[in-house]
Amino acid sequence: MDKEFYVSVELYVSAKAASALRRPPTKKGADKRDAARVPSGNGDAAQKKVKEKSSWLGLARSSAGAGQWRPARCKLVEEEEGCLLNIYVDDTILYRSIYMYLLNHTDIRPAHRSLFERRNCIAIFSVAGQMRGAAPTTEPLYIQFEDEEMANTWLALLRSYAMPEVYGRWLSPEDGGLYRMWRQVDLTCLQGRNLGVTRPLADDVPAAEQDGRPEADAIDMDVYCEIVVNGILCGRTTVKKGIGSPDWHERFVLADLPPFENLEIVVWREKKLTRPSVIGSVTIVLVNFRRGDSVEGWFPVLHGGQASSTQAGEMRLKIRVDEEIILPYHAYNRMLRALHSRNHLDWMRELEARLKMKNVNQNIMSIAIAKNALLDNIMELADREVDGTLTSHNTLFRGNTVFTKTVELYMSWYGMAFLEASVGTSIRRLCSEKVAIEVDPVRIGKGGRAVEKNVELLVTWCHEFWDGIYDARRQCPPELRKLFEHIRRLVESRYRVREDSNRELPWQSVSAFCFLRFIVPAILHPHLFGLLPGLPDVAVQRSLTLIAKVIQSLANLNPTVQKEQFMRGVKDFLTGSLQAMIDYIVVVSTPEPGGKGPPTPLSLSSDKHERLRIMNALRHRIATAPVLYREAIPLLPHLLDIPRHLAVVTSVVVRYSRTQNVQPSRQPNPEDKYFLDFCARCIEVEEQALFRVSKLAAKPRRQYSEPVINVPVPPVPLSPLPANLSPASPSSTWKQSIRERKLSASLMLPTKRSRTRKPSRPSTAPSSSERGSEDSSGRSFSSGSYPEPRSPPQPPMPLPSSLPTMSMSPPAPDGRRVKPPPLVHHPRSTSTDSPLARNSAPEPLQSPMSDSSMDDDTGKRRKNIFRSILTRR
Repeated sequence: MDKEFYVSVELYVSAKAASALRRPPTKKGADKRDAARVPSGNGDAAQKKVKEKSSWLGLARSSAGAGQWRPARCKLVEEEEGCLLNIYVDDTILYRSIYMYLLNHTDIRPAHRSLFERRNCIAIFSVAGQMRGAAPTTEPLYIQFEDEEMANTWLALLRSYAMPEVYGRWLSPEDGGLYRMWRQVDLTCLQGRNLGVTRPLADDVPAAEQDGRPEADAIDMDVYCEIVVNGILCGRTTVKKGIGSPDWHERFVLADLPPFENLEIVVWREKKLTRPSVIGSVTIVLVNFRRGDSVEGWFPVLHGGQASSTQAGEMRLKIRVDEEIILPYHAYNRMLRALHSRNHLDWMRELEARLKMKNVNQNIMSIAIAKNALLDNIMELADREVDGTLTSHNTLFRGNTVFTKTVELYMSWYGMAFLEASVGTSIRRLCSEKVAIEVDPVRIGKGGRAVEKNVELLVTWCHEFWDGIYDARRQCPPELRKLFEHIRRLVESRYRVREDSNRELPWQSVSAFCFLRFIVPAILHPHLFGLLPGLPDVAVQRSLTLIAKVIQSLANLNPTVQKEQFMRGVKDFLTGSLQAMIDYIVVVSTPEPGGKGPPTPLSLSSDKHERLRIMNALRHRIATAPVLYREAIPLLPHLLDIPRHLAVVTSVVVRYSRTQNVQPSRQPNPEDKYFLDFCARCIEVEEQALFRVSKLAAKPRRQYSEPVINVPVPPVPLSPLPANLSPASPSSTWKQSIRERKLSASLMLPTKRSRTRKPSRPSTAPSSSERGSEDSSGRSFSSGSYPEPRSPPQPPMPLPSSLPTMSMSPPAPDGRRVKPPPLVHHPRSTSTDSPLARNSAPEPLQSPMSDSSMDDDTGKRRKNIFRSILTRR
């Protein structure tokens, strides 16, 4: 029976695509399924250069031809011949159809908010042969959902039909493969200097003299940066004044990336009446970038491309590149038992104290959330921290302990929508109006009436902020309410609160988290909480600082504490709002009766039935998928990938334990035993990962005498699933349905070939140029099985290696060697499996379907395939 899913979205339509939609339809008939006429169109030509990327995507800031957002409707149809995602505009016009089963998971990922300043957007990347549409373009597809829950639900649904990046399926059929890969780039654009000032790259002027160059050399202009990964625009900074040293301090976390090529930071000059122009770019080769280490420094901005010898300034960047091998969940069983043997937050404290690790807290929290243990862990630490002594109540929850830092992460995890409802609108209005408030007579340079006017302005804005905070109190999520209630009742019982000086201590203990560590920091630094795209202006930042001081004084329930004399004008506001603050604290620290969450608008609750249908469909698909395929589908509602979190923790622990040279003490205490056992379990997982990679490297694609892997897979333990997803055993149903859809799809795909970029590969992943395609059933397909775009000639990528390979050609029916067919590159292949050939070619054996042969110069590029793994420390 066919399955169909619908959702209303906002669709980004570029100027190029919009012009194509306005053309009359061609005479090539209509799509009977979709009841919409589809004009024929050719794919785009080769991708434009980086400096033309913005106009190519129609995302330029000040381009007159920039695109627009239009209401649309998505229809996901699962039929016998495949799975199609149809996007309609104006209810009847079929904008694009995408063959979801031909995409990889990395082709479906969240779009960074900086591209459109919109939340809950998903980007879908497809090339010719994977889609068809009314507009002759292969531009990325950007769709915005109504809320985060719907966006997460559809992301999981779409990925359930796409192909994860799994390697070695024919070597480990019981798991569906040997391992899968995950990649992320964490980039922070900090500063720029001398942007637009061109000079030879080989400038011998010392850095100290460069920093001291006169301001006359700088150019007064507006600049911004675009972040491009593998030729795809992924993020954009805000516009800053380029004179002097513009400060951005904007972070871009780009996860679920395809195999690395280059990271480019393109610096643009903003112009009011014309299109922006390129100042220069910073190019970083991600393939050669050390994994897991944060690198911060000044990078030259080259004018005219990577081969240019002219520099046009510098960018100060902080970069961290992660690339992890993810094993099946059962490979982490012993490590997971060690992790669950004690409070997860104790592990965070141990790892930070002993190994100086600060990059795994989010991953350990995700593991605790999947086990439904995080709130209990936090409450346990709260019980330890509240000791009830008289000397501690003045500093209760004021220090930066593991407990307080974890609560900050916990509030950010569950409370971002609550924070947005509380102060988001007020902050953006103040920044857009560029409100400058200054009440310090020394800073303002005036006295008397000028100071009084600024105090009045400050009180006005404090009222607006406080009204928004108070009105949103009942939107506080139940997870935060339970935590605040536990803290309030704990303080009440430990300090035996009576009608004395400690009467307000329980309320202050709640405000110490809700305000001191959440709402007030968001007012001070809104860009760090996603409330603003970048740093506010200096004058506006001062206004936010003054408002934050007043709100914090109100949260402390002490309106008389005003150190600065000029701040006494807000005393009336504090006194009048005191009772409302107490009521606010009581509400956010009291769970709703029956465990109900905040009231849901009717517009959001109307899609609940459709979400339940999707969850039910996911449950059935997960139950029949191979292990690695099942575990690659993120778990709702938070899109958790537990094996990936465990893989990140493992690699970081192994690297840091070697760096710190961890050794067992002569007289180990119980904590040492737990810690050393956990490190040993991590090393075991690392050895298992090395074994699986070496197994893939040592074996050819598959001996021709081996049968095709299409037998039922024996039952294996499932990963932890949400309550609404029941465990089941995998079967051949998943593989058979995928194979049938792909075979039938080959009859539907257009034969037009286009040129596209050729991605490189990580040292732990086989090269796409050395492989054919293999469907999920294990059946081999030559590179020409699917008409995909042909890649332009590329120079071999230098990879240090000690593993030479020999090119192999498929045998002819009579056993003679024949000339291999021309290689056709699959930039987003339906499979990520490929062989890593042995040192000598095996004897030719007959096979009904054979793989594509490898180029003769492959051996020159195959060097040290284990370098990135063996050097982890």
